Amino acid sequence: MSSLQDQMLKAGLVDTKKAKKVSKEKRKNTKVQHKSKEVVVDEDKIAAQATRSEKVARDKKLNEARKAQADKKAIAAQIKQLIEQHCVNKDGGFNEVVYNFTDGKQIKQIRVSPLIQRQLERGQLAIAKIGDRYELVPTVVADKINQRDEAQNYVVSQQAVQMEVDEDDPYADYQIPDDLMW
Repeated sequence: MSSLQDQMLKAGLVDTKKAKKVSKEKRKNTKVQHKSKEVVVDEDKIAAQATRSEKVARDKKLNEARKAQADKKAIAAQIKQLIEQHCVNKDGGFNEVVYNFTDGKQIKQIRVSPLIQRQLERGQLAIAKIGDRYELVPTVVADKINQRDEAQNYVVSQQAVQMEVDEDDPYADYQIPDDLMW
């Protein structure tokens, strides 16, 4: 097997004078390096190493971004699965009532049975958003959903069990009834 230099000579890309000159210079550099124990700096190797390290850093950032995106998808899938597995049937038949709740700054409504309405008011159930629809889930499941992803508002409405009353409130004696509809 011939060397690259021999192949270039046969192809006519390099003449013999230049090939001999390059090989002589290379032997001279290696001899000088061995005798003086002085390190000869090769700029090409340094540039190649710098390029390689930049590529590794770039690849590492790209892999981290891909991993973060995959983790986000996995969390969304877990939340969707939690909601679908633990959703409560909101059908009340003929006795359905309209239950109003807020989703961000918008007031939304769903039709539920009176029993479900009482459970929502007591804080036993919460309303979770999955896509464009709203499902009812137990409060325990709503807490699990919030633990997985606090940034996204999957749990839309969760009634507080106790309302705090200010001591200086002049209307403290007049409690708001639980069944008040708006």
